Amino acid sequence: MVSSIKKVIVVGSGIAALSFAKTISKNCQVIMMTKKQCSSSNSMLAQGGIAAAFSAHDSVQQHVQDTLAAGCDHNDERTVQEIVRLGKHLVEQLVAEGCPFDQDEAGEPQLGKEGAHTTHRILHAGGDQSGKTLVQFLKSQLGSHIHLYEYHHVIDLLIHEGRCTGVVWKDETGRVHTMTADTVVLSTGGCGSLYETNTNDPSITGDGLMMAYRAGAQLVDLEFVQFHPTLLTIAGKAAGLISEAVRGEGAYLEDETGRRIMKGIHPQADLAPRDVVARAIFHEQQLGHQLYLNIHDIPHFSARFPAIAAMCQRAGVDMASGRLPISPGMHFLMGGISVNEYGETTVPALFAIGEAACTGLHGANRLASNSLLEGLVLGSKAAQRIDQLPKQKETSPPFSIQEIWMVPMISTTQLRQWMTTFAAIVRDEKGLQTLLHSLQRVNFQQINVKDITNEQIELSNQWALAVCLAKSALLRTESRGGHYRMDYPERSDALWRGRQIVHEKGHIHIMKNERIGAKWNVYS
Repeated sequence: MVSSIKKVIVVGSGIAALSFAKTISKNCQVIMMTKKQCSSSNSMLAQGGIAAAFSAHDSVQQHVQDTLAAGCDHNDERTVQEIVRLGKHLVEQLVAEGCPFDQDEAGEPQLGKEGAHTTHRILHAGGDQSGKTLVQFLKSQLGSHIHLYEYHHVIDLLIHEGRCTGVVWKDETGRVHTMTADTVVLSTGGCGSLYETNTNDPSITGDGLMMAYRAGAQLVDLEFVQFHPTLLTIAGKAAGLISEAVRGEGAYLEDETGRRIMKGIHPQADLAPRDVVARAIFHEQQLGHQLYLNIHDIPHFSARFPAIAAMCQRAGVDMASGRLPISPGMHFLMGGISVNEYGETTVPALFAIGEAACTGLHGANRLASNSLLEGLVLGSKAAQRIDQLPKQKETSPPFSIQEIWMVPMISTTQLRQWMTTFAAIVRDEKGLQTLLHSLQRVNFQQINVKDITNEQIELSNQWALAVCLAKSALLRTESRGGHYRMDYPERSDALWRGRQIVHEKGHIHIMKNERIGAKWNVYS
């Protein structure tokens, strides 16, 4: 007798993956695979919290407008409205279920404020350990039909007649395995490891993006890369992220003389959108200034931000000085695998959720603390959609795996240096051409899949993704959000509004997306 239970493979273990697993019905057997430990995700590192129009003084409409403003008119407004509206309900559900968000004296969730938000709407937990708290809470909610396998490194997708039918993975000994499924869900994060200085978990190497691309899915908006303004920086090396919530509590940016650098730059000053603040810091650094985050005005800093305080102490920072040395670092990829409102890619039976997906929520620049919200909503919606899909008739479809891998003969260190020099906060045609020329001159070695190491697989993905990102950044001849061109320093709505750069099946093209910039009825 053929089982009616559908089999779903989820690659990843962050908020989006756990929200999916929490929502999916028991009619599905869910196999969650992570290439490292379950705790190796960007979600675990999230400090600030999750944005939701929770307060009576806030509204879904205002949250939508803040998201659109930060996204520089490159958002899909209908998606923004849907995620913000549903996100509010899901956050209220988490509160009702007992998720331990920090509370005020009245026992209500304590709301913080971050960059480009017009009001306090950030729910946080553990002070500055929101992601870790959410991950642990969601894990505690999972049913017996969810099976988690750590150190299962998924390296490719199985495709039969254009449909995704499973995954190829390697175990800790390097042996190659395959597993078929009715549906595969990629929740693999972005690509922070492409840059020397980043806030990401070291395991985030763009794997899911390139697996989807090889399978025929579209990659869009890769040029939009967000750099977080404030990484604790000691002797030129990043020691960790300092949450934007710190500026929301009253901290401000200054140079070595005490001059506040954001005054006159933007109406929201130190709480301007991240792209604005990161560029301002970069400009000051180019002039030779050392930048600091002044925390003098925050009472009981260590109690409000215990993890950040501990990080500073480990790094040898004199907290009594009230000044934390900072610099920007790669934080988030606004682009990714093109998906619809349910996380479905252009490849049948392949879904993408979380940072790996490009939903249109973030536009050209993500609003602070909208990433956990997006993961929560899209994970839930993808689960509901998969619950509705029929079980595949063919239980063991034929497949073939990629036997020979082309591995670039370049060090990860060199690749990161090139990306940081030519495709980071500020770009121009000369630098991007130099980057592409350097990447395309790299020699390759052929390695059998049985012999290839995990590090070589990651490097292969990183190189290919770097080429795609550089081509996108070169093609978009304007500045918008996280993509800033010195040679095209202004926005060009006439040429670029509503247009996305798409990578698909070895080709790159510009697509007019009618949903970007279109107006929809705002949910209340």
